Amino acid sequence: MNRTDSQGSTAVMSDISSHSFKDNNKTSFWKKTAKTVPGSIKPVYGAQHPPLHEKPTSGGNSPRKDSKMQQPLQKQRDAFEAFAEKTSDAWDDADDDLILMANVKMSLKDVHSTAMQVMHDHSEQLARREASPGSPKDQHRTYNTDRHHMTVSSTPGHGCGCRPGGPGVGVRLKGQWVGSRSSPSNIIGNGSPNDQLSSKCEKFKTMLESANIDLDDVKTMSWSGIPGQYRPTAWKILSGYLPPSLDRRQPTLERKRQEYYNFVEQYFDTRLQEVHKETFRQIHIDVPRMSPLIALFQQDKVQEIFERILYIWAIRHPASGYVQGINDLVTPFFVVFLTEYITDDAELDMYEVSNLSEAAVRMLEADCFWCFSKLLDGIQDNYTFAQPGIQLKVNALKDLVSRIDNSLHSHLMEHHIEYLQFAFRWMNNLLMREMPLRCIIRLWDTYLAETDGFATFHLYVCASFLTRHSYDLQREKDFQGLMMLIQNLPTHHWTDNEIGLLLAEAYKLKFMFADAPKHLVHKK
Repeated sequence: MNRTDSQGSTAVMSDISSHSFKDNNKTSFWKKTAKTVPGSIKPVYGAQHPPLHEKPTSGGNSPRKDSKMQQPLQKQRDAFEAFAEKTSDAWDDADDDLILMANVKMSLKDVHSTAMQVMHDHSEQLARREASPGSPKDQHRTYNTDRHHMTVSSTPGHGCGCRPGGPGVGVRLKGQWVGSRSSPSNIIGNGSPNDQLSSKCEKFKTMLESANIDLDDVKTMSWSGIPGQYRPTAWKILSGYLPPSLDRRQPTLERKRQEYYNFVEQYFDTRLQEVHKETFRQIHIDVPRMSPLIALFQQDKVQEIFERILYIWAIRHPASGYVQGINDLVTPFFVVFLTEYITDDAELDMYEVSNLSEAAVRMLEADCFWCFSKLLDGIQDNYTFAQPGIQLKVNALKDLVSRIDNSLHSHLMEHHIEYLQFAFRWMNNLLMREMPLRCIIRLWDTYLAETDGFATFHLYVCASFLTRHSYDLQREKDFQGLMMLIQNLPTHHWTDNEIGLLLAEAYKLKFMFADAPKHLVHKK
């Protein structure tokens, strides 16, 4: 959602006119040219998502019918407006505290204490339920809700090079080994977990080194998770960036990387032109907000890489331009492809990208751009004017949940919770704000392996994600408690096991409903 602070905008626009966006550093990295781009891209479109108000289906003007509609709609508007005044944006989580400080009627301290109280009460309720011998065993209940005091630890897998020191494998992200920790439930075969992991690594090695790869085999193997050392190559193949033929991969990489360098040399200087200033200004503001707790993304060199990727993409896609939220979708590619250049036992979230050679950084950036572009090609209607793709998916999610968990759906409707108020962010950011990055990377293994995974399968994952917390959500009895919980679902402790269960449930829903869409339509 685009919000502009007049003073901040003036300052930033002044910065642009004086070339203060670290141009000296960028021009030393990329050759500047005097070329300009004819035409213009469309302005940045924000997503407005107030509650949707249903209109009466009858064409008559009966006062009795209108009066029946007015009262619940007025309550709905009052509830949402009261909530909006007291909390941060539904998906721009706490980004604009300084901008909103003067206008918020309820202090940030009160907002924080309210949120903490909801989570504390929720945690105590769950603890009492688990301690009770007769407590219900809901298969979708959360395992731990105290997200504020969660310590995550894991032990990396062994064998097949999936251990500290392996090339591109022994890297950790917030205590988790990126891609090298596969749960037994995600591996087909018998034997110990280490034997299973070793067997899967051997299969990937044999498959990716074959002269000609069967893409269906890659998808089948990748659906249940990809070993970390093979993930960069597998993602590039599954994205359609690399060809299945082994002989064609290196020439393709060299050609596509050079093509991206040409785009940067041709277009990046146009960010200073009047017609494009607003687009680049918004990108420059959004990039530092990405994953603010991960030091990797706060490095100047990393932020410059993201700015170039996002700006070049926006210039080449004028139908949508840059939309807030798509900046998050670069991060999984960046993390996965970065592991190709790290050979020691490193904490990935603390790694200094400036230690890489300039050639490595250029290759990393180009690979991220092309795979990011391939992803957005499949969901671009999410980011065109009025974002029709997101609206359709949110409505589909509402219909789906009403069929698979009507008690939860009725509970949300009873408390005037509109799906657009929380599911917009889920569709816009592909759950990037709802789960740790290590879980998103594992989730994307399956999305890339699924046909139309980011557009279609994501809907069933969102439905599974929501209904997984059905029991806990139905324990909240007011609008604010529900919204606080639904925007802060406890996932910080999640590992591959939880993602595996989520995906299994989503696949079941897809099997039930994807080929029978009429089942989502209520009979009248």
